[in-house]
Amino acid sequence: MSDLKRGTVEMTAAMLISGTIGWFVLMSGQLVMAVVFWRCAFGALSLLVICGALGLFQRKFLTWRSLLVAVLGGVAIVSNWLLLFASYSHASISIATTVYNTQPFMLLGLGALFLGERITLDKLFWLMLAFVGMAAIAMGKSAAGDGSYFLGILLALGAAFFYALAALAAKWLKGTPPHLIALIQVVTGMLMLAPFTDFSALPQGAAPWSMLATLGIVHTGIMYVLLYGAIQKLPTHLTGALSFIYPIAAIVVDRIAFGHALQTIQIAGAVVILLAAAGMNLGWSPRILLRRAAAGWSGAAGSQGAPIADSGKES
Repeated sequence: MSDLKRGTVEMTAAMLISGTIGWFVLMSGQLVMAVVFWRCAFGALSLLVICGALGLFQRKFLTWRSLLVAVLGGVAIVSNWLLLFASYSHASISIATTVYNTQPFMLLGLGALFLGERITLDKLFWLMLAFVGMAAIAMGKSAAGDGSYFLGILLALGAAFFYALAALAAKWLKGTPPHLIALIQVVTGMLMLAPFTDFSALPQGAAPWSMLATLGIVHTGIMYVLLYGAIQKLPTHLTGALSFIYPIAAIVVDRIAFGHALQTIQIAGAVVILLAAAGMNLGWSPRILLRRAAAGWSGAAGSQGAPIADSGKES
């Protein structure tokens, strides 16, 4: 199998695994704080084995500066998990995951603020389009009708912001093995959440423990291996394109497992947000897309207006 095919399989598997996170979180029946703690704990065990097998425990891979940045990134990624998992019970997995995919725009703003990156007109267009999608989703209503829908949206936006902070930290860690970064992040999460975790009320029975172990081992350890392996093999545009399997998978899982069907306005908002995120990730030019769309429409109109006799001559 070629690197391109192997990377595509790995990226697809990683995104499908990510799309099931919400189901495991809700089915564990645990408080969000406990879910994240045990995800970090089981994730640390699996990543410890992976990093050891890859020979990453060497001084050359980690300086004191990179360790500090990785720890700060860990604080951000754990905060991201806490907010995202909390948003599921308020706005549904589908809506929370879609709103969470505004993270490229958060990173755009942080990059301009801290890295001096330029915001082009094309990026500004996709940003404004994402806001239109957000407005459409905000106009929707929670299926539960309990008034917490908007809170779920805010929690998902907060999760996207902290993910962008973690991504910004990763930009400062070039040259540091990503599996080692992930290990530092989950260990940081364990230390952060241990004082707030009620160890006297541990999950009862095999079912919740299996859910938590799967979140740590599969959705953290194995998923990181697949994701980083794919990133090393695939061109950036293909990585960006395949990443949209994640929200689509989450929407499908939410529909099948919990029967959550999106309203028309929510579907429209989700499509707009994902389109805007795709445009950002893949570097699409709005002007070229509009020009091609206009050319397609004029061509279709021309073919519809062509005499039938003419089309017969062509055959």
